[in-house]
Amino acid sequence: MRVAIIGAGPAGLFVGAGLARRGHKVISVERDPGPAADGSWPRRGVMQFHHAHAFRHQVVQALEQELPEALQRWLAAGAEPVRMRLPDGGEIPMGVRSRRMTFERALRAAALHESGVQVHCGHAEDVTRRHGRAHGIRVDGTDLAADLVIDASGRAGRVTRSLRPAPASGGPCGIAYVDRQYQLHPGAEPGPLMSPIAWQADLDGYQAIIFLHEYGIFSVLLVRPTADPVLSQLRHEAAFSAACQAIPGLADWVDPARSRPITPVLPGGPLLNAYRGQTGPDGHLALPGLVFVGDAVATTTPTFGRGITTTVLQAQQLLQLIDEHGTDTDAIGESFGAWCTEQIKPWVDDHVHMDEATRRRWAGEDINLSQPLPSDRILAAAEADPSIRAATAGYLRMTSLPSSLGAVEPRARALYTHGWRPSPAPGPNRNELADIVRMALHRSTAPVTV
Repeated sequence: MRVAIIGAGPAGLFVGAGLARRGHKVISVERDPGPAADGSWPRRGVMQFHHAHAFRHQVVQALEQELPEALQRWLAAGAEPVRMRLPDGGEIPMGVRSRRMTFERALRAAALHESGVQVHCGHAEDVTRRHGRAHGIRVDGTDLAADLVIDASGRAGRVTRSLRPAPASGGPCGIAYVDRQYQLHPGAEPGPLMSPIAWQADLDGYQAIIFLHEYGIFSVLLVRPTADPVLSQLRHEAAFSAACQAIPGLADWVDPARSRPITPVLPGGPLLNAYRGQTGPDGHLALPGLVFVGDAVATTTPTFGRGITTTVLQAQQLLQLIDEHGTDTDAIGESFGAWCTEQIKPWVDDHVHMDEATRRRWAGEDINLSQPLPSDRILAAAEADPSIRAATAGYLRMTSLPSSLGAVEPRARALYTHGWRPSPAPGPNRNELADIVRMALHRSTAPVTV
């Protein structure tokens, strides 16, 4: 088949390279020209490109199966596979420490190495149609014919926006974040960890998270309510640095004797969870011959680092369905839509429920026991009932859907019903952090707008 892909991010590159390896002729259209000659890659318009990401073992497995050259390039660029030790002393693969930039460079280089892939730098204006079906895409005024069109343009893609209704699940979640990358000094030991790839502190009114990358690089995220005007000032370097130094555990990581910042503070902006399937307002395929994949289907907040994994799982499944259905693009779209509803939408729904509960908790509300417990509150209950922990591994590794926590939800609920609540992590509460932010801004030349 001739396949036209809108977007050349992780979803577009993975699917495009996989199709080329199967003998299909692929053209991906992307406004970004790729890395510059000096190696820099601003990736304008893709805010999350320079922000923190987590890579679970499913990403490695997908690359091993579909694009082993991309995996080899990724590892050669410094990506660090990590394993998790089990209570019985055994170990299992957990994921990979890496920046998204490192991952996407390797994936792009491997995709461009495939003879059947062409990445065209241009602006996709529209999906062309013939007899009520997708017939290709219009790029800078020129029509490119295709037997199958794939929208991998991400959550902000505009070309096909009018074809589908508003997200079936999710929306703005009332949470925002800022982050910054640091690098350990040569020979410096890492700070505290909760897992081989991350550290997290759930404080009173906000969160602090660390994601580990390659070569001792790590990202620090400070997650806050969107509506908090004082904590929004964490985007200023003085406020961000002062906050990091005030949070136990995080202060160990950013100690100047241990690490140095290698980026400015990167504002992440308001976050959203969103799921949009393959259908239009009438419940039928939005446009026969057009398939949506990646962030064009599902977006989740970064607090659990699931975005790349859900994208790669989608891309892998789409390739398998194309193998199964061949040129029957209606069957491909319908089967993929059903699979996404079953396997991807639950992760978005999980975040919608969990993030709304987090926002309410930060606002001072107690846990709502008239509703199912949010997943993070079930995980937290393992502190008081360790028997819960054994049932959470599949959820945390994304090898089991969120519904898998239902087996231990009654145990967690019993704890909350009897008055138990997890204690906030050590560190300043929201009001104390706000005072730290104000003081830091007062001492610096940063504009104070609070």
